[in-house]
Amino acid sequence: MSGKDAGRTSGYRERNSTADRALDILGIFTDDRAVVSGTEVAEHLGTSRSTAYRYLQSLVTNRFLEEAPGGGFRLGLRVLELARVARRAYGLSDIALPVMRRLAAQTRESVLLTRRSGDRVVCLDRAESVAHPVRISYERGSALPLNAGASALVLLAWADPVEIRALLEHAHLSSFTGATLTDVDELMTRLERIRRAGHSVTRGELDSDVLGIAAPIRDESGAVVAAVSVAAVASRVPPARQPEVVAAVRAAAGEISERLTTVAG
Repeated sequence: MSGKDAGRTSGYRERNSTADRALDILGIFTDDRAVVSGTEVAEHLGTSRSTAYRYLQSLVTNRFLEEAPGGGFRLGLRVLELARVARRAYGLSDIALPVMRRLAAQTRESVLLTRRSGDRVVCLDRAESVAHPVRISYERGSALPLNAGASALVLLAWADPVEIRALLEHAHLSSFTGATLTDVDELMTRLERIRRAGHSVTRGELDSDVLGIAAPIRDESGAVVAAVSVAAVASRVPPARQPEVVAAVRAAAGEISERLTTVAG
């Protein structure tokens, strides 16, 4: 056994060998590696093949693994059962909050999760910035009109244009500041620009002196189901810093979308 393998084996002995090695075996499986052989497991663990097979057979007995038809081992039905249980325990906020908290720490600004419900936009959750708290209209559970704020515009931009025009024409479009758009034609043009850009940026359209940057969250079908956004005092995000924050928000939206797809199975 090489010095590297000996060191790996020694490290395993310092851990709870049964539980940790079982978890390490399950961790081998990926989208590109759905079936593994006993030899691969032994090499991964740094153990003999006989030792690796003992762990594999224990996992097979408990239905976490099963023997694959063509040889080797694949994930078993018990893993699928646990996945179904996990999915039932997750709501959109549960999926998004870890990403939102990282985004708040990265940008040092407050982060919002919003969703459209008919002709209103609802704030589902917030991740606060410890460094720069900001007082804004979006509180958890609050509902606002469709025409104001970066999140609202993102939630409209990927919806059916005919449906959205009809919705805007029949909705009461409030003017919160001098920058709030209330003209339907102007709003439709704005939504088209947002769709092309892939994100929305607003300054002082909902709250004076507040900058909003939002990006769409998509489900497993690719449909936009929510938005994640950063809300900051505009003076803290000068034009030179804006692309950095836009990139961070879009990356967070992509990660939440990926997590949402994973949970949906």
